[in-house]
Amino acid sequence: MGVCHCEMCRRWTGGAFIVVSCGTSKDVEIENEEALGIYKSSDHGERVFCSKCGSTLIWRMVDGSHVAVSAQAFDDPSVFNFTTEIFVDEQPANYAFANDTARMTGPEVIAFFTKQQEPQHG
Repeated sequence: MGVCHCEMCRRWTGGAFIVVSCGTSKDVEIENEEALGIYKSSDHGERVFCSKCGSTLIWRMVDGSHVAVSAQAFDDPSVFNFTTEIFVDEQPANYAFANDTARMTGPEVIAFFTKQQEPQHG
C-alpha cells in the first residue's frame, strides 16, 4: 500500500491518496464497468470514480501499464503493508505518516515510470 501526496490526488480525495498497486489493467477485474466515470487528468494518467456515488476508486496509466486501486475500495485495507510514499516534494508540511516508508519525489516517480515504458535492450 502506498500514498500519493501530489496536489491533484490531494484535491481529488480530500487528503493523501492511499492506494494498493494492482499491476496492469489486465490484472484488475471490474465487476460493473458501466458504473465508472473516467477523468483523463494528464497525458499519462486517468482517475476512475464511481459515477453513482462519486467514490474515488482507481488511478491508472492511460496505456494500462499500471493500476493503483484506492485502499478503501477493499473490504479490509488493514491487510496491506504501508510501504511507499510518492510525490513527497508536494506533501504539505502540516502532516506526516509515522511509518517507515520508501519515499520518492515527483521527478523520481516520473523517471521510474518513464523508464518502465522504454524498450529493454539486452
